[in-house]
Amino acid sequence: MCRSIKTLHGFEPPASAEEVQAAALQFVRKVAGTRKPSRANQEAFARAIEEISAATTRLLGTLTSSAPPKDRDVEAAKARARWEARGRG
Repeated sequence: MCRSIKTLHGFEPPASAEEVQAAALQFVRKVAGTRKPSRANQEAFARAIEEISAATTRLLGTLTSSAPPKDRDVEAAKARARWEARGRG
């Protein structure tokens, strides 16, 4: 799993278009095995990001949960605490 792709479901406010785009970019980079495509592959790279962003937006729009919404600041603090507990802080 690509560690820089963040969970987008279950937060209030919902994930923004920018967050969805960033997750799609990270996914495409991981699958393609490169941070930046060659000139020959730029169009395919950009199209994949658009398609994955659209699919992610549709998915997030249809998911349901009985759990209360999570707070981004609280979740970020928990992640920092886990990071420091592993001795990386």
